[in-house]
Amino acid sequence: MLQLERQQQILDYLEKNRKATTNELSDMLGVSATTIRTDLNQMDKAKLLTKTHGGAVYRDASSGNKELTGRAYFFHERALENQHEKDLIAGEAIKLVENHMCIFLDASSTAYTLGMKLRGFTELTVITNGINLALSLKDIPGVTVILTGGIVTSASSSIEGLLGEDLLKKIHTDIAFVSARGFSLENGLTDFSIYEADLKRMCIKSSTKTVALIDHTKFDTTSISSYASVDDIHLLITDNGLSRNTKEIYEKAGIDLLIAGE
Repeated sequence: MLQLERQQQILDYLEKNRKATTNELSDMLGVSATTIRTDLNQMDKAKLLTKTHGGAVYRDASSGNKELTGRAYFFHERALENQHEKDLIAGEAIKLVENHMCIFLDASSTAYTLGMKLRGFTELTVITNGINLALSLKDIPGVTVILTGGIVTSASSSIEGLLGEDLLKKIHTDIAFVSARGFSLENGLTDFSIYEADLKRMCIKSSTKTVALIDHTKFDTTSISSYASVDDIHLLITDNGLSRNTKEIYEKAGIDLLIAGE
């Protein structure tokens, strides 16, 4: 079970029961009490719940924290969308990663899913602007995590902006794994945040290869800011929900498509 899926179940349980002990959650989810305490600490900091001695209580969104709680919860909601498709995509993407590589993973929930598969490496460097991803990877043996500098956003649990521009200019990555809010032949990869788009644009520029992780629901849609054209993409991995007609259109346009789950 992914960490975010587990945390969603904790939220659901608290919403129904208003409170829970660490041992209750440990038994319910089949994980150690230490794992539950780590989850509760993270969720308390994100203002998703209120941690207490020996457990947690439900945080009422109407008590003046509604807007903040909603923003912090947004990444968790995204992570639960199209989980099967994201897992298929990440399963193909992990095959491209080798020891001694330096890779970039953006703050998307699809990249997070890929990050959770980065085990068994003896030496791997991951650059990311995803806060949740960095926290989850920091204790994995063999993985060195570099977090980009910038402004912390609660909505996407990411770091935006180019305060870490000098750092990014000095680091070369073998593969940049990026996702997007939308993808089309006309506008390429697009994102809602212009600041995150700027960061991704710079990371792509300093990478040998760019791999787009795009589930079938993102095709033929466009968001606010474009950060990569179709010519910038070396490989696009999607799921088997993509229609045959759409697949043919994009392949005729020169996109190298890898369909996960076929």
